[in-house]
Amino acid sequence: MANLTHRRIVIMGVSSCGKSTVGELLSQRVGLPYRDGDDMHPPENIAKMSAGHALDDADRAPWLHSIGRWLAAQEGGAIVGCSALKHSYRDIIRAEAPGTVFVHLNGSYDLLAQRMSARRGHFMPLSLLDSQVETLEPLGAREEGVVLDIAASPEELAGQAAEYLTA
Repeated sequence: MANLTHRRIVIMGVSSCGKSTVGELLSQRVGLPYRDGDDMHPPENIAKMSAGHALDDADRAPWLHSIGRWLAAQEGGAIVGCSALKHSYRDIIRAEAPGTVFVHLNGSYDLLAQRMSARRGHFMPLSLLDSQVETLEPLGAREEGVVLDIAASPEELAGQAAEYLTA
């Protein structure tokens, strides 16, 4: 296992930025378990998004608390993929799992839309990309984390994230 200075990690960003792919690759590199936050959504959230409706803060709060609790329960550390679009959302996760750091996968709208259009079998429709981009609040100066450009390959992004996490 890599000598990590950070052991609770959220791979964050809007839909189609590569959270799952990079999270799984990073997991292999650093030896921490990875869990996709999409799998932790309650059925009501999935139904709402599948119908093309954006989640609001009330919809997201229980999901964010469960993500934070799951991270906190992983004694050796863990990685979770979660959009974590707002500062307040990240605050919920950090309140449940102190010391959590964020790896923000960020990129151009065109690249995100292209990826989302090509994706099959996911509950999040392309029509919700605009609401996610509008909701996204970049990492603040007091938020521990790193922003990576999704123009790089998933392997490169996992390497950059691992480098940040072991520094």
